Amino acid sequence: MSFANPWMLVFLAPLAVAAWRLLRRGRRSGIRFSALSRLPANASGWRARVAALTPYMLLSGLVLLTLAAARPRTSLAREKKSVDAIAIAMTVDVSGSMDALDLTPKGERFSRNTTRLAVVKKLFAEFVEKRPDDLIGLVTFGGYAATRSPLTADHAALLNVLKGVEIPSIALDAQGNAISREEQMTAIGDGLATALARLKDAKPKSKVVILLSDGVSNTGAVEPDEAARAAAKLGIKVYAIGVGTRSRRTPIFGRDFFGREMIQYADMTFDEKQLKSIAKTTGGTYFPVNDRDSLANALDAIDELETTKLDADVYNRWREHFVPFLLAGALLVFLAVSLSMSAARRVA
Repeated sequence: MSFANPWMLVFLAPLAVAAWRLLRRGRRSGIRFSALSRLPANASGWRARVAALTPYMLLSGLVLLTLAAARPRTSLAREKKSVDAIAIAMTVDVSGSMDALDLTPKGERFSRNTTRLAVVKKLFAEFVEKRPDDLIGLVTFGGYAATRSPLTADHAALLNVLKGVEIPSIALDAQGNAISREEQMTAIGDGLATALARLKDAKPKSKVVILLSDGVSNTGAVEPDEAARAAAKLGIKVYAIGVGTRSRRTPIFGRDFFGREMIQYADMTFDEKQLKSIAKTTGGTYFPVNDRDSLANALDAIDELETTKLDADVYNRWREHFVPFLLAGALLVFLAVSLSMSAARRVA
């Protein structure tokens, strides 16, 4: 048995001191009386006996509650197993153009669930679920790059973070004009550099970046080619996925003069040459994607990458034992306070 919160056991120390003082006082208490034979055989009533018992009940209840707070538990499944793992930094573009709707299947209505970003998030989640043993992290970039999740085997937490990934909104002034569109731009170099920093010290031998972008790199402190050369030196392959189409009539979410959301059509740029160069420099592959199926096929191809065997301790489930301690402790404290108030006319 172990404790989930062992630090809670420090509260047993003051309870032990209180118990010692209570027992010590009980041994030394008394009065002088010359003729014990004159006293009645049953000198103490039930109130006196209850009053003497309630402090011990209270202390016992507090000890049980402390043990419950420490959460005693036993492991139901602990094992050491070898897993075939790879370190993957998913690097996702969240610039303004990821609101485009050109990945919407024919015949389906435009919605927030059919934007480029929504499709990428959905297929990314399916990709993660297929690789339960891999260390996977998440980096996003628009005008700035940010690590949303470090490399982790806790894929449930990773997918929870993924749900919150959105395209940053544009700040507006009092007249409704955009103050800065920096976050709507695309810093591919910064995103790639951030992903490399997350992978550099990872344990698996195979380390890859999956770069999903739909635009031209037009901002950032690091040039994409410079980041690609750094990846090659670190032995990290970049698999670049170009998401979207090049069209003068690309549907995209926008807002009208009154701030209401509407469908607009825009001329979308798409720099395949840049993404191909990054993949080639690092020994990776470029995948052009213009619909959902081709994106799924690209991720399936990446799913066949080389893996590394790692030994890991696996704790599947715990059996918690705090409930009996909690119930017994709460009952004792309740009885001690109730009896003390009714019999001894005091709170404790």
